[in-house]
Amino acid sequence: MTTPQQTNRWRGVVAVALVVAAAGLLAKRQELLLLSTVGVVFAAYHRTVPMPTPNLSLDRRVDTASPASGDEVEIEVAVTNEGDETLYDCRVVDGVPPALSVTDGPARRGMVLRPGETRTFSYAVEAERGRHAFDDATAIVRDPSGDREVELDVRAADETELDCTTEITKPPRRSQTLDTVGSVAANGTGSGIEFQQTRSYRRGDPVSQIDWKRYAASGELTTVDFREEQAASILVLVDARAVAYRGPPGETHAVDAGASAATQLTTALLNGRNHVGLAALSAEDCFRAPGAGREHRLRLRKLLSRHSAFTASPTDTDDPVDEQVESYLGRLGEQTQLLFVSPLCDDAAVEVARRFDGHGHAVTVVSPDATANETPGERLAAAERRNRLRALRQVGIPVIDWSLDDPLALAIDAQRGVRT
Repeated sequence: MTTPQQTNRWRGVVAVALVVAAAGLLAKRQELLLLSTVGVVFAAYHRTVPMPTPNLSLDRRVDTASPASGDEVEIEVAVTNEGDETLYDCRVVDGVPPALSVTDGPARRGMVLRPGETRTFSYAVEAERGRHAFDDATAIVRDPSGDREVELDVRAADETELDCTTEITKPPRRSQTLDTVGSVAANGTGSGIEFQQTRSYRRGDPVSQIDWKRYAASGELTTVDFREEQAASILVLVDARAVAYRGPPGETHAVDAGASAATQLTTALLNGRNHVGLAALSAEDCFRAPGAGREHRLRLRKLLSRHSAFTASPTDTDDPVDEQVESYLGRLGEQTQLLFVSPLCDDAAVEVARRFDGHGHAVTVVSPDATANETPGERLAAAERRNRLRALRQVGIPVIDWSLDDPLALAIDAQRGVRT
């Protein structure tokens, strides 16, 4: 709708002014007559103010486009006044999909927009299973007097959709000390969920672990032992160096894809009751030691969405790779595994994986493929990347080759299918 509508904000002002004027005449009181003229001025003001013609653009960004069901997704909306008139009263309501509920902050904002000015607001929604496309935002613009308003739909520059159909249910496998990135079976026995052995009853064994069926059948008192389980400790390391900002023109570059993968991996691992940490190889220091719990989950999400290590474009500062690797090695526990998310754009990335592996940390590489195949240079870069994948696999480091045209969960399932 682009036709101005009356808000009736000033309805009754003229009538009140006439009543006051009549009362002033009857009472012969000059101050009432003067007061009535103020009402007449207000009543006439809105008719002299022109109605602006709004020209708005909108950019909507989500911190992850493929969240797991139940995750909180932060949405940032930027509204720009593309016209040459100041919008003194502009109210924008974002087109939140009906199946999603807003959990933090309202999905609307009132603002004053000068020509060329951009204002932003953010809110959070809870992801639900399925695909959810955002509708156009609705803008309501009023003239300075507030007497007339125009309502219009504002389409985002890019279509926004949350895809909650491909969440990772099982993180990638690692066939070294630990069989999977997940719960780790300990060597000891005791209470747990996985059957370990039966043995003769010993004084002091828990009553709940006695095999009463066997006792009823044979009179022999035995105890059932279960394999104990403990949480795994995993660090998700994202390659966010300047060289990793690779990707076909106009498409997602590898650092954005890596941050998205890290979001999905940390969510899946934390849902598996593991201790999960996050770090980045970049010019900016970014490290969060493995932990668990809701507050820790929110800290990891905030790091991925707001930390300067994951900016939209690389910095000009050199990346201190050697110093960061040494620092991270000194902060990790002996049994901490590593999920290294890297496009493997150079040999330094391969060396990073080997160094962690050489220090006893079980390493799995998740590699988003940001190469193209249009020019001889792009084909050469793709061939070099394949050689790096092969070099890692030859030394026993598993690599998940992730095509950005497919969900990450499919690439993990494909790697698991090869190894099983």
